[in-house]
Amino acid sequence: MSDKVKKSLVMQGSILALAGIISKIIGFLYRIPMANIMGNTGNGLYSVAFGIYNIALTLSSYSMPLAVSKLMSERIAKKEYKNAHKLFNKSLLFAFCTGLIAALVLYFGAEFFAGLYQKEGLERPLRVLAPTTFVVALLGTCRGYFQGHKNMLPTAVSQVFEQIVNAVVSVLAAGAFVASCTTQEEIASYGAMGGTFGTLAGAIFALLILVGLFIKQGKVRQEELSGGDLADEENALIVKALLLTVIPVILSQSIYQLGYTLDDYIFGNLMFLKGNDATQTTNLQGVFNTQYNQMINLPTAIASAMASATIPSIVASFTVGNRKREEEKMSAVLKINMLFAIPSAVGLAVLADPIMAVLFPGLNEYHDTAVLLLQTGSSAVVFYALSTCTTSILQGCNRMRGPVIHSGISLVLHGILVAALLWFTNLGVLALIIGNVTFPLLVCVLNCCKVKKLLDYRFCWMDTFIKPALAAAVMGVLTFGAYTVSRQYTEAAWISLILGIL
Repeated sequence: MSDKVKKSLVMQGSILALAGIISKIIGFLYRIPMANIMGNTGNGLYSVAFGIYNIALTLSSYSMPLAVSKLMSERIAKKEYKNAHKLFNKSLLFAFCTGLIAALVLYFGAEFFAGLYQKEGLERPLRVLAPTTFVVALLGTCRGYFQGHKNMLPTAVSQVFEQIVNAVVSVLAAGAFVASCTTQEEIASYGAMGGTFGTLAGAIFALLILVGLFIKQGKVRQEELSGGDLADEENALIVKALLLTVIPVILSQSIYQLGYTLDDYIFGNLMFLKGNDATQTTNLQGVFNTQYNQMINLPTAIASAMASATIPSIVASFTVGNRKREEEKMSAVLKINMLFAIPSAVGLAVLADPIMAVLFPGLNEYHDTAVLLLQTGSSAVVFYALSTCTTSILQGCNRMRGPVIHSGISLVLHGILVAALLWFTNLGVLALIIGNVTFPLLVCVLNCCKVKKLLDYRFCWMDTFIKPALAAAVMGVLTFGAYTVSRQYTEAAWISLILGIL
């Protein structure tokens, strides 16, 4: 692998990965006081509302950054700048329509979803999240424009500022709404509603940043458009290309997001049918979605960032038929991701107890449950990272159907497995952990087989998986030892946690 390729991928991927890490850290920081303000029941409502919201986002906008960056990079690689900009304009119109439809469905269907999920008060946060879907649809398209030009900085900057605004507004709004409530039901519902105001404010602020950067680059854009393309692509062909790219990505990502909200639906309803207390069920959903998933999503964000950064580069090599460079880039992104994911999974498992104690001090009622979930489910980090990367590789090489089929198979088996475990065993919330690990595991196995078969790619098992795993095992032993020894000399868990991490 050439140093130039590796440096380029690391640079672009690192920009998005760093932004993702900063955003997740900010997310941790504001979710801690917000979680304490809302309580376990409020966190349960908040997480279920976001599960439904994420489905709406996936259908309307999650596909746009990837699809727009892929299609634009194909045309830019062939120096078809006018066609690239025509595609961007059509993408904006598409995002406007789908975002508006999703927003209307969420707003006017809020009470229906509250009844469907057996969650009283769920309609309030959903109605705040409704206009957010419209804003994020436009935001995702703008991010795809810059990523298609292999410029990850605008996406990174907008992500960080989006999360800062989100953090400030979420905590202040949640606190203000809870302070005005008198009953526990109102505190949970209005607290979740206040927390969602930050999501809307952050998305609006990020969109304004990208619009400003787009206007600022007007001269560069005019220079690109001044040259004549070798072929003037018809509008119908552009729309067809957009749909053929967007729809598989939507289906693939929808299945991922549907897995989360399907878990909420199955868990809430089956636990109710088995006679479990509704409040306790909502609390356990809050623990799973807030404490466990928040920790899992941090390293997974790095995989998503690397995947987003890699697609334009892989598409460019695939478009011009440079097979060697294509394989180099695939190898680089897989290795870099495993260097993050494998140690992260081990670290989360061995430090699960102090992590929960330090980050979620106000949610100690279910502390032992949260620790057990993180210890048993941390391996999902590796499988989500690998499935995300291999999905992006297949999509970048125009193998769009494979990831959709694989995700669909996994989702069906996932739903059957989780429902069976909940109904026929007393595992409770641990059934969600088993499903959360097996779902990405099956996707990445199927994806890896497809990559090997269709692209004739040979995985370097030693450098990509075995060496990072051996290093992570040694790291895990030393980390746990450092934490255990330091804990004997200090009562502050956060001090021991920092020493263990270092």
